[in-house]
Amino acid sequence: MTLVAISCVVLLVVTTVIHYEVLRLLSVGLPAFRMPARAKLIVVIFSAFFAHAAEIFLYAVVIYVLVRYLGTGTLAEASRFSLTQCLYFSAETYSSLGYGDIVPGGDLRLLAGVEVLNGLLLIGWSASYTYIAMERFWNDAGDGRAKKVK
Repeated sequence: MTLVAISCVVLLVVTTVIHYEVLRLLSVGLPAFRMPARAKLIVVIFSAFFAHAAEIFLYAVVIYVLVRYLGTGTLAEASRFSLTQCLYFSAETYSSLGYGDIVPGGDLRLLAGVEVLNGLLLIGWSASYTYIAMERFWNDAGDGRAKKVK
């Protein structure tokens, strides 16, 4: 259980740093580019998507190592276990979709719970950043919308 708990903390830190750096680079870099506001928003969406994909992949690799090499739990049937299964499980867990067709066993259940909470927080962070970026780009573009009165 200690190994899984340490893995949870490390993954929380690493995924938060990845997300922070991607959003920071967008905040610093995008205003300097001369491109339409719509194109900037597409860059924001794709950057957030790739950050989430990298974070999901990290979880999948850790799950694979914990099950295959360290024996800290189970995931699906032993005959079907693969990195692809871990990636699928990680994507559905991170997004809190949770079909339930692959169920973790043993200490790995803790990691699955942490991944759901982490995914929800990071997805929410991406959503709020996208909203703020969209508002800023629309205002910068002078799209003719009425400004809010304070």
